[in-house]
Amino acid sequence: MLCAIYKSNRKDGMYLYVEKRDQFEAVPLSLRQIFGPPVFVMLFNLMGEKSLKQANNQEVFSQIKQQGFYLQMPPLAENLLQQHKNQQKS
Repeated sequence: MLCAIYKSNRKDGMYLYVEKRDQFEAVPLSLRQIFGPPVFVMLFNLMGEKSLKQANNQEVFSQIKQQGFYLQMPPLAENLLQQHKNQQKS
Protein backbone atom coordinates (compact mmCIF):
# COMPACT_ATOMS: atom_id res chain seq x y z
CA MET A 1 0.00 0.00 0.00
CA LEU A 2 1.28 3.42 -0.92
CA CYS A 3 0.84 6.24 1.56
CA ALA A 4 1.51 9.95 1.32
CA ILE A 5 3.78 11.49 3.95
CA TYR A 6 3.51 15.14 4.98
CA LYS A 7 5.54 17.18 7.44
CA SER A 8 4.22 19.91 9.65
CA ASN A 9 5.44 23.42 9.01
CA ARG A 10 4.66 24.27 12.66
CA LYS A 11 6.19 21.38 14.62
CA ASP A 12 9.62 19.97 13.77
CA GLY A 13 9.61 16.20 13.57
CA MET A 14 5.83 15.86 13.27
CA TYR A 15 4.68 13.87 10.23
CA LEU A 16 1.27 12.83 8.98
CA TYR A 17 0.71 9.69 6.89
CA VAL A 18 -2.47 9.33 4.84
CA GLU A 19 -3.59 6.71 2.34
CA LYS A 20 -4.06 9.06 -0.61
CA ARG A 21 -2.25 12.23 -1.50
CA ASP A 22 -4.02 15.44 -0.49
CA GLN A 23 -6.92 13.62 1.19
CA PHE A 24 -7.20 14.70 4.81
CA GLU A 25 -10.91 14.11 5.49
CA ALA A 26 -10.15 11.40 8.10
CA VAL A 27 -7.81 13.70 10.04
CA PRO A 28 -9.69 15.52 12.84
CA LEU A 29 -10.01 19.27 12.37
CA SER A 30 -8.29 19.95 15.71
CA LEU A 31 -5.23 17.95 14.59
CA ARG A 32 -5.18 19.71 11.22
CA GLN A 33 -5.17 23.07 13.00
CA ILE A 34 -2.26 22.07 15.24
CA PHE A 35 -0.37 20.43 12.36
CA GLY A 36 -0.76 23.46 10.10
CA PRO A 37 -0.67 23.38 6.31
CA PRO A 38 0.82 19.97 5.39
CA VAL A 39 3.98 19.98 3.31
CA PHE A 40 4.20 16.97 0.99
CA VAL A 41 7.36 14.93 1.50
CA MET A 42 6.96 11.73 -0.49
CA LEU A 43 4.93 8.66 -1.39
CA PHE A 44 6.05 5.53 0.43
CA ASN A 45 5.25 1.86 -0.13
CA LEU A 46 4.45 0.41 3.30
CA MET A 47 4.60 -3.15 1.91
CA GLY A 48 7.94 -2.66 0.17
CA GLU A 49 11.36 -3.79 1.29
CA LYS A 50 12.35 -0.46 2.81
CA SER A 51 11.49 0.44 6.39
CA LEU A 52 10.55 3.81 7.77
CA LYS A 53 13.21 5.34 10.02
CA GLN A 54 11.05 6.64 12.86
CA ALA A 55 7.96 4.43 12.58
CA ASN A 56 7.03 0.79 12.11
CA ASN A 57 5.62 0.06 8.64
CA GLN A 58 3.00 -2.38 9.98
CA GLU A 59 1.87 0.05 12.70
CA VAL A 60 1.50 2.86 10.15
CA PHE A 61 -0.44 0.56 7.82
CA SER A 62 -2.72 -0.60 10.65
CA GLN A 63 -3.43 2.94 11.88
CA ILE A 64 -4.19 4.21 8.38
CA LYS A 65 -6.64 1.34 7.83
CA GLN A 66 -8.29 1.84 11.26
CA GLN A 67 -8.50 5.61 11.54
CA GLY A 68 -7.52 6.93 8.13
CA PHE A 69 -4.18 8.46 9.16
CA TYR A 70 -1.04 7.95 11.24
CA LEU A 71 0.59 10.76 13.20
CA GLN A 72 4.31 10.57 13.90
CA MET A 73 5.30 12.75 16.83
CA PRO A 74 8.79 14.24 17.21
CA PRO A 75 11.17 12.29 19.44
CA LEU A 76 11.22 13.42 23.05
CA ALA A 77 13.97 15.90 23.82
CA GLU A 78 16.69 14.64 26.08
CA ASN A 79 16.84 16.24 29.48
CA LEU A 80 20.61 16.74 29.63
CA LEU A 81 20.52 18.52 32.99
CA GLN A 82 18.69 15.60 34.62
CA GLN A 83 21.10 13.13 33.02
CA HIS A 84 24.04 15.09 34.42
CA LYS A 85 22.50 15.19 37.90
CA ASN A 86 21.86 11.43 37.79
CA GLN A 87 25.47 10.79 36.79
CA GLN A 88 26.73 12.93 39.67
CA LYS A 89 24.77 10.80 42.16
CA SER A 90 26.48 7.62 40.97
